[in-house]
Amino acid sequence: MAGRASPRGGTPSRRPRGGKGTGGRTPGAKTPTGKTPGGKTGASANRPAATPPPRGPFRLGAIEGATPGKWIDIWQERMPGVTLELTPLTIAGQRAALTSASVDAALVRRPLDEAGLHVIPLYEEVAVVVCGADSHLTAADELTLADLVGEVVITPHDAPLQLHVPGALAPRFDPPETVGDAIATAATGVGVVIVPLSLARLHHRKDAAHRPLVDGPTSPVVLAWPTGDTSPLVDAFIGIVRGRTANSSR
Repeated sequence: MAGRASPRGGTPSRRPRGGKGTGGRTPGAKTPTGKTPGGKTGASANRPAATPPPRGPFRLGAIEGATPGKWIDIWQERMPGVTLELTPLTIAGQRAALTSASVDAALVRRPLDEAGLHVIPLYEEVAVVVCGADSHLTAADELTLADLVGEVVITPHDAPLQLHVPGALAPRFDPPETVGDAIATAATGVGVVIVPLSLARLHHRKDAAHRPLVDGPTSPVVLAWPTGDTSPLVDAFIGIVRGRTANSSR
């Protein structure tokens, strides 16, 4: 059948296929780039939302003398948006800080009641004898327990080491509160104090000296956190401590 002629005798007019205003495409059809007329790809319409990064702060406890500096530096590089709060701990309060959730994880010293805790051994410190700088004990490069017979051994209330020194004398004064107080007392020449090496260095004084105690106990430092579900922030710190790279899987 012939089409209807235009009033001016031109060729017959025809309506475009695909409906009015679609530019020849059927409604809802994808463009060559895979996008719908609304501009979204078919796959992105069903793509799940990205998991938000963990929020901080991450609360890390640290016993006196512990050295988490290198791990904190790596944390700040990998987790710039998450604050790490460093909380000093005492020997007497290290377990309570973990079980009360006042910290998320902590560098603590053994011996430790580890019930209800995950523990990763980190390193062990040697014991040293701290004495006055002019003590006769400084004549030796290293000492043994036998060298301390007859010496007054000072033990602070918050003692990092528990050991018995055969033949040693008990102080005739009240125990100092802290390791720093004990070292200051030993520097006066009234006795000696046995501590992990890091604490002797931390509380170094010109009027005090220290020597390795070769048959003394070591002081193990461990990373501990409560049992149960390990949070993403604790897991991230564990990875740093264990040497995992930023791109490595757990």
